[in-house]
Amino acid sequence: MSTEGRSVELTSATRALESAGFVRLVVRADGDALAASGLLASALTADETPFQVTVGRTVAERSERVRTPTGDDDVTIVLGSANGTDDDTVVHLPATDRPATLEAVDYVREIGSNPDPVLALAGVVASGGEPGAGESEWLLEAARDRGLLEQRPGVAVPTADTVDGLAHTTRVRAPWSGDLGATRDALDDIAGDDPDSLTDDDHRTVGSLVALDVVGAEEAADVAATTIGRVLRPYATPDRPFATLGGFADVLEATARTEPGTGAALAMGHDVTDPALSAWRDRGRRAHAALAEETTGRYDGLFVVSVDDGPVEAVARIAADYLSPEPAVLAVGTGEAAVVTRDALPLGATVEGIARELEEAESDTERTTDSDTDPGTEPGSDSSTSATYDVGHRRGYLRYDPGVDESTIIATVRDLL
Repeated sequence: MSTEGRSVELTSATRALESAGFVRLVVRADGDALAASGLLASALTADETPFQVTVGRTVAERSERVRTPTGDDDVTIVLGSANGTDDDTVVHLPATDRPATLEAVDYVREIGSNPDPVLALAGVVASGGEPGAGESEWLLEAARDRGLLEQRPGVAVPTADTVDGLAHTTRVRAPWSGDLGATRDALDDIAGDDPDSLTDDDHRTVGSLVALDVVGAEEAADVAATTIGRVLRPYATPDRPFATLGGFADVLEATARTEPGTGAALAMGHDVTDPALSAWRDRGRRAHAALAEETTGRYDGLFVVSVDDGPVEAVARIAADYLSPEPAVLAVGTGEAAVVTRDALPLGATVEGIARELEEAESDTERTTDSDTDPGTEPGSDSSTSATYDVGHRRGYLRYDPGVDESTIIATVRDLL
């Protein structure tokens, strides 16, 4: 078993579970961590240990849940960064420089359970990794040996309806993305009305057309050619509710951010396919619509996208994968922003530093306001800062006072990234 990137001593963590009467899983809000929570939940179910899964959007939210008093025999497992009690009742799996799924796989095997290789690989893909690369090689081999995955031509989308899948996926960016009618026209009826009638040649033709449209788009950066290659020749998942492994990962990502309860249930294997796909379609439409109205800026090493209304993390990831000539992308919305990097560098300290700088910017604004409004009041005496953050594998999320202007966000990120 690999120990690279391991953040806890697994033997010690296992001991914490031996006498646990109840386990709380406090989970980071992304597809990777959701998949990891599903692996742990399955192991706990097999061991007949009751548990609860809660998803925290930021480090502060997860930290608050970790600090909430629990019963004497309760154990908390945190998937993602959190600040809390450092005792034997709290197990931290931060997973900021390694997919959370791989940490969960190690943990599950340590407690004597066998992880679901398809769910684990979906988590790896959601984290930005390649199924079968590095530590996940044995997971891919196990899934293929058991007939759980079958590689075929085409594109990695969650639905059997290729038009629906391509119109709403956040794993592809083409001129027709986000528009169901335009996607249907682009495929020139190749997908047909009956998804089950598609042959390997049909899938191959669809993949070729999609690749040409992606790479040939006026806004496409050089990186698009590499990114689209990772979406072609997907692994089909014949016994799962979603058509492909990459599509499963895309749905996990969408539900983690927009419908975390549905996402947690999905990762645990419950039948929530319809609401999960509904959340996925909505997020995809909004992300592509935001990019269609984008205002961008390019700095040394940083590509900035202004987002009027849309999911900033999805926008940042799509831009990093297809549109950005720089290795890092900042998507700035109203009161929130997202950072995505193509470099395999830990972002934890960087994103935390950005949040602290934004807190200071908020405090300066509030002190000025307090001073102007009531000269007799000590500046900032009644104010509170609200900047908070999250960090995952090659990504960061920031939430702050909407009064902080975009130029401050950009300058802060440029200085610290």
